[in-house]
Amino acid sequence: MQTEQAAAADTVIDAALSDLAQGEEKWSRLPLAGRRALLDRVRALTGQHAQEWVAAAARIKGLDATSPLVGEEWMSGPYAFATALAAVSRTLDSLEQGVSPLAKAKFGAAGNQVTVQVLPTSLYDELLLNGFRADIWLQRGVSSAAARANAGLAQLDPTRTHGIGAVLGAGNISSIAPLDTVYELIAHNRVVALKLNPVTDPLLPVLEKIFAPLIDLAVVRILTGGADIGGRLIAHEKVAHVHMTGSAATHDAIVWGTGPDATARKAAGAPLLDKPISSELGGVSPTIVLPGRWSASDLRFQAEHIATQRLHNGGYNCVAAQAVIISAEWAQKDEFLKALAAALDRAPSRRAYYPGSDDRVAAARSTYPDARRLGGHGERTLITGLDPTAAEQLYSTEYFAPVLGVVELPETGAAFAGAAVDTANERLTGTLGVNIVAHPDTIAALGTEFEDLIERLRYGTIAVNAWTAVGYLTPTASWGAYPGHTLDDVQSGIGVVHNAWLIDRIERTVVRGPFRPAPRSLLNREWALTPKPPWFVTNRTAAQTGRLLTAFAAEPRWSRLPAIFASALRG
Repeated sequence: MQTEQAAAADTVIDAALSDLAQGEEKWSRLPLAGRRALLDRVRALTGQHAQEWVAAAARIKGLDATSPLVGEEWMSGPYAFATALAAVSRTLDSLEQGVSPLAKAKFGAAGNQVTVQVLPTSLYDELLLNGFRADIWLQRGVSSAAARANAGLAQLDPTRTHGIGAVLGAGNISSIAPLDTVYELIAHNRVVALKLNPVTDPLLPVLEKIFAPLIDLAVVRILTGGADIGGRLIAHEKVAHVHMTGSAATHDAIVWGTGPDATARKAAGAPLLDKPISSELGGVSPTIVLPGRWSASDLRFQAEHIATQRLHNGGYNCVAAQAVIISAEWAQKDEFLKALAAALDRAPSRRAYYPGSDDRVAAARSTYPDARRLGGHGERTLITGLDPTAAEQLYSTEYFAPVLGVVELPETGAAFAGAAVDTANERLTGTLGVNIVAHPDTIAALGTEFEDLIERLRYGTIAVNAWTAVGYLTPTASWGAYPGHTLDDVQSGIGVVHNAWLIDRIERTVVRGPFRPAPRSLLNREWALTPKPPWFVTNRTAAQTGRLLTAFAAEPRWSRLPAIFASALRG
């Protein structure tokens, strides 16, 4: 039976890759205008089938169709994909006109590095995400002139294709696999065999409808099945490159194999995989809380903010906050911890849908038996009172579950901030994302030292008074690990995705947001109009706002904005 199943799988894979080999020839002859038209059609189909997409994702995760939590599926599913398609389409339009995608970009500087402002980039951004900003930092030595000249990546020579890329999709966020597919197709000019994660196999029917223009041209094929199918796909001689999203353990199993043989291969520098691989992996994401003088409203809001960083999508995010680093000498430490526990406790309950979640939670509770059980069914774990000597497991194990730990370091002010950055850089596994929460007065008091702290952090996305997921949702931002990882120490991965302006040699993305939501932001002279963001797990109108934002992303119209604003203000 196994032999028959293997033969059937090989037949499906062979047929898909044969189709893609023919599709690559068609793709090489398709001009930029034709490519842009295809992406525009995919975006229109995303809008048409968005409800079906969200309904399938909600069923996978066991969400009640009437729950505000369905807003997560709108925002991190069709909304994220539609906004990215629009941004990539504009990039192709610029290249078609012989103009760099960065021709009108705002360049700046951070230390001795050149930066590119990637949010806001339009009046729509200014209105919908008022108070938020994101900048890409280019690698050291890259000038603004070089960035302009090289923006476009493989689309600078669209006739030169690069074979077939195999994309191994993620099982948690439903837009990851579609976004990675488009990035392979556009940034690297590779046709794509997308293998869905078995968790997301129920999305196949709607994804086939949305990707129909690219499937019809035979530049995309979507496969389902288990690890055996993925293994056969990436080992196929017709596959030139592999991109995966998942864990470092899965990456190493793909690259080196498993067991003693894998150890020997790694020691010899002889990977089992015989082709290049890029990856977006997880890790232990920290949130650094700088001590300051906060109001009661500030404490409640930031507690909900950090609870969201952990509990969004049930905690099954590669960039979910896991280690909160605070000052043991902060005068408001106890107030903050009380507010954080309350926010975790009252957030909506949900099913632990991701495989292995209960085992990982149990492992955390075994390591930290004094941890608190919170939530309606005690499904959340809060570990407090940790000093650095007791935090090793929290620092090194990505729980990928609703587990949050709080680590206390000595000192306050610049001394604490520096120690927190050192801890994040040197002690925690992974480099995908780090959050910093700081009162504007604290940032002002640190002055240039605060910017030095950001420069010292070695993470692919840094968020100040925002969650790093804002970088994920910003199509012109980059998403991926801090550069420099290798196959034998992959950490949070190799390479970047998203990056709709197709910028070369990126180091990181830095996101900044308001410390307070509107209207309190205005009353405290922050001049930010954004109310409680729709991605907060406590947002009461998240589902409606997410649906309205998705419709706008698929087909922007000024007439759609009043309803979005009205829904957002009620959140």
